[in-house]
Amino acid sequence: MSILNREEDGLFYAEQLQNKVISPKELVEQSFQVIEKENPALNAVIHQRKEKALKEAEERDFSGKPFGGIPILVKGLGQSLAGEPHTSGSSLLKNSVAAQTSHFTQALINAGFIVIGQTNVPEFGFKNITEPELYGPSRNPWNTDYSPGGSSGGAAAAVTSGMVPIAGASDGGGSIRIPASFTGLVGLKPTRGRTPIGPGSGRNWQGASISFALTKSIRDTAAMMDVLQTIQPAAAFQTPLFAEGYMNHLHYAPKKTFRIAYSLESPVLSKVSEEAQQAVLKTVEWLRAQGHSVVEKTPEIDGVHLMKSYYVMNSGETTAMMENIESALQRKLTINDMELVTWVLYNAGKTISAAAYSNTLSTWDQAAEVMANFNESFDLFLTPATADSAPKVGTDWQDEAMLERMRNITEVDSTEQQQVVWDMFSESLPITPFGMQANLTGQPSISLPVHLTKDGLPLGVQFTAPKGREEWLLAIGRDMEADGQFI
Repeated sequence: MSILNREEDGLFYAEQLQNKVISPKELVEQSFQVIEKENPALNAVIHQRKEKALKEAEERDFSGKPFGGIPILVKGLGQSLAGEPHTSGSSLLKNSVAAQTSHFTQALINAGFIVIGQTNVPEFGFKNITEPELYGPSRNPWNTDYSPGGSSGGAAAAVTSGMVPIAGASDGGGSIRIPASFTGLVGLKPTRGRTPIGPGSGRNWQGASISFALTKSIRDTAAMMDVLQTIQPAAAFQTPLFAEGYMNHLHYAPKKTFRIAYSLESPVLSKVSEEAQQAVLKTVEWLRAQGHSVVEKTPEIDGVHLMKSYYVMNSGETTAMMENIESALQRKLTINDMELVTWVLYNAGKTISAAAYSNTLSTWDQAAEVMANFNESFDLFLTPATADSAPKVGTDWQDEAMLERMRNITEVDSTEQQQVVWDMFSESLPITPFGMQANLTGQPSISLPVHLTKDGLPLGVQFTAPKGREEWLLAIGRDMEADGQFI
């Protein structure tokens, strides 16, 4: 009989380990067996550290660690472990090895996790699917014709298929919540500044991106918040610690009646599928039955303008990253060094003015102010997590005319370059338009697995809370989970 059960969460195995029903080595061995069985079809895992992980399972002291002896996979982007590959899903970095361990990965180790490998990502995390040229596409365990999303797509496929109960993930524009919606997981993006960052960087994408995890349960999510919340003096953004503790709050805090606004409208004015709307309306009905106040109301934010500001940042940050890589390689980069989407962002960022970049951050701040005012009337904001279920692997997101514009990105002016950036995402963004706003305002936001489409694919709903109020998201999630609302 297998030790690992794809339905059980991390805390279940933590209890099994604490009671010595199983050993860390047995659990790690079982993870590798599941990877061996499932990964050929899913391509979720791009690197395994078998000998090192098994040695750690035997030799490390896990006493007093909440996740002592639990195997975990970290994301192959930004969650480095010294001496292991550090490719960011890019052929340009295929031989790169991490010189240091990220503070986030170290926090996982400090909590008792055993890092057994890395998960697949799109090149530099730039897509809402996971199909890097370097490693090939990850596939959705619910139906391998479909994508698990991105950029934490490998992580989602790994957790859903039972390779590990929890996987490291990160979210710079929905990259935890999108895969959670597509694969039926719980996906929380914490408040800006909540979890460890660095070393070497005090901000990721100007605060838009944050590391956390993909889980199977609310209690695992709460326990992960307890072990990962931090105050880092060197970090650009800091959030006060939740001293009560998230697990304690789940168990002991009195139930709160929430004021909830919901919207079925895409912030970029694109189509929202009937099934995504059904998922929200079904949730609204349940919320009202529980006594919560729920009204239909959309914040007055220009979503198209906000998303365009995101791409300005994305372009500028890509240029900065690539210039650092050029310096390290001591040569100029060419179109053959990277995927075409990356090439477009890299070149578009070269012509962005300091004023345009500053105005982008001001746009984010203005949106944050709108949401802070909105939260004076509403505790939570409910939307679809994604506008539709997962797309098929290998979907053509750009036609030949668009690809030609992308290849010619260096031949046009800055205004047209930003238009090319917008247009190259014009087919993929409408599937996942709901995630980015919380990245830019800094709010916590969670995808909850509440719906199965007629095609048998998961769809999530998304709740967004005021900054620092992850416990509200967890409370709603706990009640929905306990009442059988999760798929």
